[in-house]
Amino acid sequence: MSKILLLITILSTYAFASGGAEGGGTDIIQRTVNFLLFAGLVWYLVAEPIKNFFIGRSQGIADELQKVQDKLNESVKLKNDALAKISDAKKFAEELVVVSKKENKILNDNIMLQCESDLENIGRQNISLMEFEQRRMVRVVVEDVLKEVLSQTNDDFDKEAMANVILKKVA
Repeated sequence: MSKILLLITILSTYAFASGGAEGGGTDIIQRTVNFLLFAGLVWYLVAEPIKNFFIGRSQGIADELQKVQDKLNESVKLKNDALAKISDAKKFAEELVVVSKKENKILNDNIMLQCESDLENIGRQNISLMEFEQRRMVRVVVEDVLKEVLSQTNDDFDKEAMANVILKKVA
């Protein structure tokens, strides 16, 4: 692009050159010196701030790029940490399920053993209570029979009369 622009500038100089300076001398040397002084002065005054501007701009872009890269690395690290925590949580959940099932089985077995033991105790208590009630009933019947027998007169008291009294009470 710059070659084309240079070529157009050179050709335009020849095309638009005027013929008015044929008789007189040219001041090309003074103009060249003036141009070189002007270019040098502009270079001296503007070059350093422009360089600093572009260096600062490049450094700012590099700093922003580094910040973005650091954030990206941090995000990747946090993502990996989160994935590791998720896998740990899944393992913990699986272990918790297994342990819970084992504890449930143990508790269920203990409860069943306790229930069986309680049922046996209740059965034994029931048998003991029935035996106690039977003995009490026998004692009450015997006391009633004895009271009735003793309340009767002694002359009628024989084996047959006693059997009748006992049969009446039992029936």
